[in-house]
Amino acid sequence: MTAASKAFVTMPGTKASVAARLQGVSKNYGPVQALKNVNLEVRSGELLAVLGPNGAGKTTAVKLLLGLAAPNAGTVTLFGSDPSLTETRSRSGAMLQVSRVPETLKVREHVDLFSSYYANPLPFSAVVAAAGLKGLENRKFGDLSGGQRQRVLFALAICGDPDILFLDEPTVGLDVEARRVLWDEIRNLVRRGKTVLLTTHYLQEADALADRVVVINKGEVIAEGTPSEIKASTAGKKIRCISRLDIATVRMLPGVAEVRYDREALEIQTADPEIVLREMLGRDSSLSGLEVTSAGLEEAFLALTHDGNQQ
Repeated sequence: MTAASKAFVTMPGTKASVAARLQGVSKNYGPVQALKNVNLEVRSGELLAVLGPNGAGKTTAVKLLLGLAAPNAGTVTLFGSDPSLTETRSRSGAMLQVSRVPETLKVREHVDLFSSYYANPLPFSAVVAAAGLKGLENRKFGDLSGGQRQRVLFALAICGDPDILFLDEPTVGLDVEARRVLWDEIRNLVRRGKTVLLTTHYLQEADALADRVVVINKGEVIAEGTPSEIKASTAGKKIRCISRLDIATVRMLPGVAEVRYDREALEIQTADPEIVLREMLGRDSSLSGLEVTSAGLEEAFLALTHDGNQQ
């Protein structure tokens, strides 16, 4: 594991109440340990983004908080209670990648059905507007495009006006415009006092929406903080250049946290760009196309989760 990946950022103390919590939680699937002694809090009224590579344990954490799975060790609470209880579940909504709904039902029928599960659902017109489904109300789910299906699943997640919303990769399959519209609706939910837990592979999405970020890798929480704190905790700068040096050579240079190819150029994350560039120029006088910029959340994420032994 790189030096940067050992960074652990924590938020200062807060009096905000906790909507959901994993405390000392471990979860196994046979011989595979999906979560290892994880402590995680979702604070009321915040948007928490949970990030991690595929297989890191993000979806398992969500399933536990929804009461869809039980831990092998530790405690899971939702609004201070058992998440599997009906009265607790009635305060939550979820949009999961594993969601399956009948393809022969119309959009209107789906929303009406899910709304009937809640005591005080949102009006149908409000759900349609929030999910961007105007004009699709009488279309069968099976006739919709991938992006339209995602919007229906979002509608089903919010139709009960839940206090906490779990969004697992909500913008997969959406074009840029539709993604921005959904971002606005998610922000509106938080402004209304709702709590949102978001998992996403779009680092720009987490940077744009999250109050806090938790990074999970190989079943363990490895970093936590605001997007700005996460970015500041790891490689602070990004170098982009064209060089004759190969990745293996650059990775061994002092100060390099991570390096990868982006088309013909090398992209290097580092906290000490001057040291790295002096070394590179000393070994490759033909270096060209040089750019040095502040690292974003994507670069911080790569630095945190990079491990030479990772599959």
